[in-house]
Amino acid sequence: MAADTQGAAGQDAPVRVLLADDHTLMREGVRRILAADGGIEVVAEVGDGQAAVAETLAKHPDVAVLDITMPGGGGLEAARQIRRQAPEVRILILSMHLQPEYLLESVRAGAHGYLVKDAAAGELVAAVRAVCNGDSYYSAAVSAQMSDLLRRKLEGEEVTNALERLSPREREVLRHIAEGASNKEIAGTLGISVRTVETHRDSLMKKLGIHSVAGLTRFALRCGLVSDEV
Repeated sequence: MAADTQGAAGQDAPVRVLLADDHTLMREGVRRILAADGGIEVVAEVGDGQAAVAETLAKHPDVAVLDITMPGGGGLEAARQIRRQAPEVRILILSMHLQPEYLLESVRAGAHGYLVKDAAAGELVAAVRAVCNGDSYYSAAVSAQMSDLLRRKLEGEEVTNALERLSPREREVLRHIAEGASNKEIAGTLGISVRTVETHRDSLMKKLGIHSVAGLTRFALRCGLVSDEV
């Protein structure tokens, strides 16, 4: 929960921030950027994950800005502990990492935003204010990665669901088609008639909504029935 937005004199209360980064120069730079805003106060600076949790519980900041790669468990473990022990504190990950696994783990850890370290100073301030106000904030590069991850996840689910609609024999026929075998060759390999192979091929195309050998081959590659070395 963000701090009370009104101070004793009727002024907006500053956003109270904890900074956690094991690089002193990086912390100093971030602190200067936030302090220059005038409406943000850095109430604690730490260099490891354990200290981030301890200082969060002691200082009760509005926002904890956490690096990922730090001693003491790192920022993601710190985020998990903060979410469990101080769920009112908002968490912003500030990291050099853009790999999908870090983005996914930050979401699983309960982070409310993710910003890369090459972001502009104004974007850092905007991100801190956004998460403090109860919003999520992801930089453009992070959003693009997340969208790509979601797209690939959905595509993977679609492929899995489509593959599950096929019978074991249809999967065998599909694999042989993708490997370039003719109907006659498939029939000989599987010990069935050419007419039966044709029936399975027709069924495959109807179930998958794919009406060409090239399309069936691409599908077989996507679902791992054959390798791309075929």
